[in-house]
Amino acid sequence: MEDIITVENLQKSFGELNIIKGISFSVHKGEVLGIIGPSGSGKSTILRCISQLEEVSGGTIKICGNPLVENGVYVNKKDRQKIILKSGLVFQNFNLFPHYSVLQNVTEPQIRVLKKSDAEAKKTAMEILDRMALAEKCDSYPCQLSGGQQQRVSIARALALKPEVLLFDEPTSALDPELTGEILAVIKELALEKMTMVVVTHEMAFARDISSHIIFMDGGVIVEEGEPEAVINNPQKERTKLFLSRFNK
Repeated sequence: MEDIITVENLQKSFGELNIIKGISFSVHKGEVLGIIGPSGSGKSTILRCISQLEEVSGGTIKICGNPLVENGVYVNKKDRQKIILKSGLVFQNFNLFPHYSVLQNVTEPQIRVLKKSDAEAKKTAMEILDRMALAEKCDSYPCQLSGGQQQRVSIARALALKPEVLLFDEPTSALDPELTGEILAVIKELALEKMTMVVVTHEMAFARDISSHIIFMDGGVIVEEGEPEAVINNPQKERTKLFLSRFNK
């Protein structure tokens, strides 16, 4: 199967603090990788390294077979920008432009990044907003939306750039529990459509149900990985068992 993301010996340090300590994994086309683990284990940092919000300290990242960074050395800036566009990151805190309408939040990245015309960008935006059940909110501003609606706009914005892989950084952590379900339903629908995704989440049942493969991280390393049912329901490592003990009661 085609690898959409390949990570080899990834390392990330902030000063003397080693956040990611030489981890390796791959994500095949159409798969969903679930990443679970306690806060501070390095889960979100992985996504930030893939999307280049953070520069790596060492290791290799390839997206769709194209090296973004190889053995700690980055490709040239032009190629780097092209490769980064193959992934889209959905933040936990939405990161919408507050002074832009819903429609503008989804059209502006297409115009600036993909160099689309206004008409073409609007057509794509409205198609995706309709799919997200947000077409009637196109003229609203983020402050007029619920948290769940704002997160759906951020997913629509990411999809509008037609990435090969979507990265979700705890997409429900900023939401009230009653709004969590609507975002999980959207991600499940994308999984059924075989969208390649990497999902960092604290929702254990969701991770088990949606993922093709699960990684449990702690202390910047992969402690355990494997089939979702095996990792979540029958973990082998003591650290994984302890982390999942409340969920598995």
